[in-house]
Amino acid sequence: MMNRTIAVMLGSALLLISLLAMLIRGDGNRSTTSTSHDKPLMVYCAASNRAVMEQVRQAYEDEFQRSVQIQYGPSQTLLSSIEVTRDGDLYLPADDSFLEIGRSKQLVAEILPIASMQAVVAVSKGNPKSIATFADLQSSNVRLVQASPEGTAIGKVTKAILTNLNRWEELDRATLAYRGTVNEVANDISVGAADAGIVYDAVLHTYPGLEFLELPELSAGVSQVSIGVIASTQQPQAALHFARYLSARDRGLLRYAEHGFHTSAGDVWADHPSLSLFAGSMLRPAIEETITAFEEREGVSVDRVYNGCGILVAQMKGGQHPDAYFACDNEFMNQVHDLFPQPVEVSQNELVILVQKGNPLGIARLSDLARDGIRVGVGHEKQCAMGWLTQNTFREAGVEQSVLPNVTVQSPTGDMLVNQLRTKSLDAAVVYLSNAAGSADVLDAIRIDGLKCSIATQPWAVSKESRYPSTAERLFTKLSSADSKEIFAAEGFQWKIDPSKSVAE
Repeated sequence: MMNRTIAVMLGSALLLISLLAMLIRGDGNRSTTSTSHDKPLMVYCAASNRAVMEQVRQAYEDEFQRSVQIQYGPSQTLLSSIEVTRDGDLYLPADDSFLEIGRSKQLVAEILPIASMQAVVAVSKGNPKSIATFADLQSSNVRLVQASPEGTAIGKVTKAILTNLNRWEELDRATLAYRGTVNEVANDISVGAADAGIVYDAVLHTYPGLEFLELPELSAGVSQVSIGVIASTQQPQAALHFARYLSARDRGLLRYAEHGFHTSAGDVWADHPSLSLFAGSMLRPAIEETITAFEEREGVSVDRVYNGCGILVAQMKGGQHPDAYFACDNEFMNQVHDLFPQPVEVSQNELVILVQKGNPLGIARLSDLARDGIRVGVGHEKQCAMGWLTQNTFREAGVEQSVLPNVTVQSPTGDMLVNQLRTKSLDAAVVYLSNAAGSADVLDAIRIDGLKCSIATQPWAVSKESRYPSTAERLFTKLSSADSKEIFAAEGFQWKIDPSKSVAE
């Protein structure tokens, strides 16, 4: 009896071990490892990227001892799985259109660009059927296979571009069969089950017996490959860490280039990047909360330098080049245009006359600042955009000579002027409307009407010298989001950004 009990226990143990082994191995489309540092990352990846992804995964695990599990399959099938399960950390389809669908359904958050692939015709080495034109694909002696337009990126792209050319129906009729993945198309040709198939050029890197033809009809078939962070991930820092590794010019992109992909610029790899940002002081209350949240989610640092834009420009001309610059006005972005060639206008801020609560001196317009005995504070013309804008406004209003004798303080920031108003060291100050936020209990703002030059426009730009352009662009995505817009509005700014320039929604 005892021997039988022991045998049953041993059998149960062996069954349990067998089941665990099956779970670890997974199915034929899943790649797993047994490293146990932190929770494993789960990546849904298009089959077209399998060969290169396996190399990157192995290198990443060796460097950081974190397990990465990868589910390979057709891009649409993977997206459907994410939608149903709300599981996983990262999604890498073969074409960005699937990421945009995911974003529209709030399934995908951050998107990091990686590379691109070109649609081509795959044939056996030496092109035995002498295929040279689009018409040759429809020949009766050519067995043509394609990837499914419903489930795969290459199929979807091929159908879209040929439909635009009114050539899809004829190719559809000439197609012998549709396959579930682009790799299956290449496999058919490789084993002689087909003579030609439409694939991505990068896929053929692992098929030495095949070559490809570039046809004019397929020239528009370029797919951008990017990786998206799944919105429901429980470990965004870890997910973004792997995504940055995959898209880094000196890590993952090296492998992508080796596999025939057309790679993007990419960031320099850093385990914990430190992004430098110069920003006008008046922007601080509008952006600080968003930057702090960005640091926490990304696992990066943003070293902020807030100051008058004139001072910041002087520092940049002196050799200090930040990764990004958020200026108080276009004028101070133009002065460093050689460093920041592609600025985007984000918001606007207007000059106001700030006075004591109840306006006891009855100040209603700029000319009132010239009255005897009124102590006026303004921004320093050379140190900040506010000062430069104020002087232009005075000149346009024709009050420059009459008001300047009453100016007792010139400051590089509006906050300093507000503090002096609060202590009643000044009677009035010309500052930004945003500087008045938070002081409505003790100060009143008088609008300056009818003068266009009293409006400042705040542009953002990433340095062409930045080592982390992709990370900086993701920070801009957060700063141009709907949540950020609300903060800007609460701080007295007007939203100006062109919706087409933002991918934050």
